[in-house]
Parts: sequence; structure tokens; C-alpha cells
Amino acid sequence: MADAITIRGITKNYDEGATSTLALDGVDLSVRRGEVTLLMGPSGSGKTTLLSIMGCILRPTCGQVLLGGRDVTALREADLPAVRLRHIGFVFQGFNLFPTLTASENVELTLGLKGVKGHQAKDEARRLFTLVGIAEKYDAFPADISGGQKQRVAIARAVAGSPEVILADEPTAALDSHTGKTIVEMMAALAHDEDRAVVIVTHDNRLIEYADRIVRLEDGRIACDA
Repeated sequence: MADAITIRGITKNYDEGATSTLALDGVDLSVRRGEVTLLMGPSGSGKTTLLSIMGCILRPTCGQVLLGGRDVTALREADLPAVRLRHIGFVFQGFNLFPTLTASENVELTLGLKGVKGHQAKDEARRLFTLVGIAEKYDAFPADISGGQKQRVAIARAVAGSPEVILADEPTAALDSHTGKTIVEMMAALAHDEDRAVVIVTHDNRLIEYADRIVRLEDGRIACDA
């Protein structure tokens, strides 16, 4: 399996005045396509910081992030949005949908940013809604659908434009157990059937059965990788 993201010697310090907090301490990690990788560990262990660095949202204090073999840590800040847009899809606990747009418009907006517009965007959005099992909610507003349905819209938006990496931060935390299971099964299918790298930050032990790999962090370091 090909490496989608390679992390080399990543350290991240958060500086506030005279105080410095070490969030990550020399982390090395390769994330492979076709696999579901769980990032687990206690609160404050560095999971979300690592996910944000993988997604080019945060810059590391030192170290390298290779995305598809390209060193993105060497890029200018102005170049990073295009990298995120092309290579990475994000799924968040809070869904992050635009409330004044319909479910389909939330997905079409992302497609438009990737150059897919008009009838082509609408057709692709319909295909993605069918893929995630909510074709009937195409024209619904976020306020009128359930939490699980919102998360399915978020997944459809994340995979719009076929990014090779899907990064998810606690995607099942706001969902009941049945809905959470459905969501993680869907994300596992994206990895295994569509050869995407799926990385999930979670505290939910019920997700372990769906993981191909579990990386446990403690105090900013990888304590276990299996």
C-alpha cells in the first residue's frame, strides 16, 4: 500500500508569553492508502494537533510533512489552501455545515471550489448522496435533518472531488451508538473500496473493530503503533 502522508520528526510547541507547551515530541508516522488508522490516547496527548498538522491546518515547530511524497512544510502559507482542497477531505464532530445552504448546496460548494460546477456539480452531489445513503435529503436544510444525516452530508462533502486522504476528528462523538457504527462502517468502506487513507481521532473504543491500524499517543509521543 502506498503512503499518503509521511510525518518525520514532528514537534509542535504552543507558545503563550513566557510559557511553552510541548504538544508533539518527535513524532514519526506514515499513513497508508486503503487503511483506516485510529489515533487514540488520553485528552491532551496530541491527537488533534497531529491530525491538524497532517491536514496542513497547523504548521509544525520542526519536522517534515510529506503529502504524496511532496514536502508541504516547505510551502508558503498562501499555497496551503490549494493543497488541502486537492488532497484532503475533513470530517468534524460538529459537522460544520452551512445552515443557510441545503445539504446538496453544502456539497456543491466544495465541488465548485474544485472546478466542478453547474449541472456536473449537481449530478456529482446526487451520486455522493446516494453513496452515503441519504439521497432523499438532497434538498433538505441542516436544521431539518438528524445528527447522523448531517454527518453523512459532511462525509459526502469530504469525499467530493476524490481527495486521497480523509481526516476525521471525533466523527461519532455526537451520535448514538447505532448511527456512529453506520458512519464508521461508511468511512471504512471509503478506505477499503476506494483506496483512500482514512485517519480518525477518537476516544470511542467501539471503533477499534473497524481499524486496520491503531496509533496510541501519550504526552505527545507515539506509545504504540499496531
